[in-house]
Amino acid sequence: MSLSTITALSPLDGRYATKLAALRPIMSEHGYMHRRVQVEVAWFIALSDAGFAEFKPLTTGARAYLLGLVKNFSEADAAAIKEIEKTTNHDVKAVEYWIKSKFEARPELEKASEFVHFACTSEDINNTSHALQLRSGRDQVVLPGLDRIVLKLREMAHAFADVPMLSRTHGQTASPTTVGKEMANVVMRLQTACEKIAAVKIMGKMNGAVGNYNAHLSAWPEFDWEAFSQKVIETPEPLGLGLTFQPYSIQIEPHDYMAELFDAVARANTILIDLSRDIWGYVSLGYFKQRLKAGEIGSSTMPHKVNPIDFENAEGNLGLANALLKHLSEKLPVSRWQRDLTDSTVLRNMGVALGYATLAYASLLTGLNKLEINEENLAEDLDAAWEVLAEPIQTVMRRFGVQGAYEKLKEVTRGKTVTAEALHGLIQSLEIPQAEKDRLLAMTPGSYVGKAAELARRV
Repeated sequence: MSLSTITALSPLDGRYATKLAALRPIMSEHGYMHRRVQVEVAWFIALSDAGFAEFKPLTTGARAYLLGLVKNFSEADAAAIKEIEKTTNHDVKAVEYWIKSKFEARPELEKASEFVHFACTSEDINNTSHALQLRSGRDQVVLPGLDRIVLKLREMAHAFADVPMLSRTHGQTASPTTVGKEMANVVMRLQTACEKIAAVKIMGKMNGAVGNYNAHLSAWPEFDWEAFSQKVIETPEPLGLGLTFQPYSIQIEPHDYMAELFDAVARANTILIDLSRDIWGYVSLGYFKQRLKAGEIGSSTMPHKVNPIDFENAEGNLGLANALLKHLSEKLPVSRWQRDLTDSTVLRNMGVALGYATLAYASLLTGLNKLEINEENLAEDLDAAWEVLAEPIQTVMRRFGVQGAYEKLKEVTRGKTVTAEALHGLIQSLEIPQAEKDRLLAMTPGSYVGKAAELARRV
């Protein structure tokens, strides 16, 4: 059976393949190979500038050619590396051999070919490549996906700032809010979560087999290899990697920053699971309608249905993403002694975790863009919940020292169908200033929203 979108084992490369086009070049094995080539080339060029008599500085033409290998890296190049790997049975060594093969007929580079992968352990290349992948995945896909959701929610917060809505604490009628304020709540939470994601320092190390520069110092004992490594890692691209230097490690970079990053993404995802479930509920209550799409079917047997499928898809895929992200963050910082390989196969699933998250962000945004406010249903719901005004009435009663205010309102409203007339009768009987009576009598469930509109517009 040939591999295609309908034979792919993962729906990310099957049913949903077209929705992940932006992530695939970054987090796929092709993306991993691309970054390995980038790291090897950066290290090689830097070695030529280190001042060693045995490796003179490369000419401008040689540098341009090497950087071109990175810039123009193609699927054919990745396939060629995979072909070499069939013989080496070692993916990093295959990258090294592929780079050396590109030196043929270039005497300057052929002469220096043994400085490709010089003094490096495979993990020096792998950890920095993973770091480059994660930085690109975060900055080019994950954060932009979250930013689009924040932008849409902010738009909704402002547009619906004045639209009153009945709150439902514990699923029961509660003090009214506005639709915009509820969107603003999520905007603020999500913005904070995005700041945490963006703030994670993406780290890398290039310090040899157990983190001590053993091989490096055996070649040039007097050279400051730690400073050199830090320079390669922190110098901006393309001559460096533009990462944060990790000075202490075993054979592998400790992966603590990865755990921090994955936990931060999972936190954002959890906020969106909360949002997806709430919107699903609001659609069920009729607070929102969903714009119809021609030809779309909600149920195979019930023609009337317009299912909130985008929010359901988002919730499901966010759950899958978080399950993987949780495993990554718990497993990756743990390595037996100076190295075991349990992280290697797990790391290959970073793109899967971020893929499910990316897919969920797209589904959620699609769902949000389909929503239409149903002010009529919102107003009807509020008009049937006059009991929520028990709160302001008893609060004003307390202000003026009316004894047993809470208890009196509890007796009149708890578990009962409360009408405007009943509340107005109670208000008229209160021994409070007439101006306060008039203010309470003018109040409706739809007007009792506090600072909700102001707060909604502030985000």
